[in-house]
Amino acid sequence: MNQNPSAVQVRLFALQDAEYKAFQSKLLPTVDPDTVIGIRTPVLRRFAREFAKTEEAAVFMKHLPHTYYEENNLHAFLIETIGNFDRTAEALHAFLPYVDNWATCDMMSPKIFNSHKERLLSLIETWLASEHVYAVRFGLVMLMKHYLDENFQPQYLEKANAVISDSYYVEMAKAWFFAEALIKQYDQTIPYLKENKLSPWVHNKTISKACDSFRISNEQKGILRALRLKKTEINRKYD
Repeated sequence: MNQNPSAVQVRLFALQDAEYKAFQSKLLPTVDPDTVIGIRTPVLRRFAREFAKTEEAAVFMKHLPHTYYEENNLHAFLIETIGNFDRTAEALHAFLPYVDNWATCDMMSPKIFNSHKERLLSLIETWLASEHVYAVRFGLVMLMKHYLDENFQPQYLEKANAVISDSYYVEMAKAWFFAEALIKQYDQTIPYLKENKLSPWVHNKTISKACDSFRISNEQKGILRALRLKKTEINRKYD
């Protein structure tokens, strides 16, 4: 595909697993299969850890957009290695508009966020208001990962539900968020289902995802299944 591959691309192709490329391409409907090299995630993470120590890594991160799916994943893993909150935020601001698939979005989780919960929340609010689908999804995923446990406040449920989008990948992230909220904060979350506060598609998808979890009790699953909406009540193009 690339007539003049960069040095980074040459190194990435050296890690290629053709069988994995075929498998991975089927999971990424928004990504051109020709842009998938086929590198297993643990292998790419090991490469990223070593590559992050080089001057070449900083140059690589300044050249956007990338050509290949794995270049985007490498970029995501490099962001995770940044040990400064402000520089991490700046790197995400530059990168998120170029993310074009759920996998790159969901696998990126900077460790620096664990010690900056208040500052992270303001970033999440910016992402949730973004015009970029995967910036919004990333905001929902970060809200789910960092604010449903000891940092939980009921207002975070409302923040997630206030996100309005016609994107399947944003709506699915909302359902994932509320399913996790049911698992971790059941009493605070169940009114969103009982009072039909969620959009119909997110409502039913939340129930499905929650009921698939072993962390939800059988009694709770019974309550949730009784709240499932009929298909005639749901009118979404991707259902």
